[in-house]
Amino acid sequence: MRFKEKDILRTMETNSVVFFNAQSYQELPNKPIIAAWQIINPENIGNLIRLADNVGAEDVYILGEDFHLRMSSIRKTAGLSFNHVQLSFITPENFFSQLNPEYQLVAIETSNESTNIFTTNLPEKIVFLLGNERNGLPDDLLDKCNSQVHIPMTGKCKSMNVSHALAVALFEWQRQMLFGKNIQGT
Repeated sequence: MRFKEKDILRTMETNSVVFFNAQSYQELPNKPIIAAWQIINPENIGNLIRLADNVGAEDVYILGEDFHLRMSSIRKTAGLSFNHVQLSFITPENFFSQLNPEYQLVAIETSNESTNIFTTNLPEKIVFLLGNERNGLPDDLLDKCNSQVHIPMTGKCKSMNVSHALAVALFEWQRQMLFGKNIQGT
């Protein structure tokens, strides 16, 4: 089967790389930082890397100790983003000691202290901290955060995969940075 020129052009028009290269979205001056505690699924780490790359983030930190993860699974899920984002496995103590004080640490967590992410003004210089797939974030890490946000869920399922939660948070942050905070009810 031979492709006609218009079919090739139509294919190029739907290719997201071509599409977004033709857009004029500004590069944001501040890059978010992604940190996650004790992520145990290598595919989730690969997804975090890919999402970080989608918004121009350059660093993903996995906090914890004794990781025995398949880097091949992480690399496969991250795709080309694996080469654009620095992945670091680090103890929580080392992470918090090297954290830039200009950045605010925002936990994505369901807790009594969390606010709705869609009605919260997010800081320009932000570190998103996520918990692990089974237990979320422990209290000692939550205590180190400047704030906590949750994602409202109105359906019957009240839980979200860690990478999906990061996607919602990163793109809400990016929306606020690109188009203004303009948040009602805060």
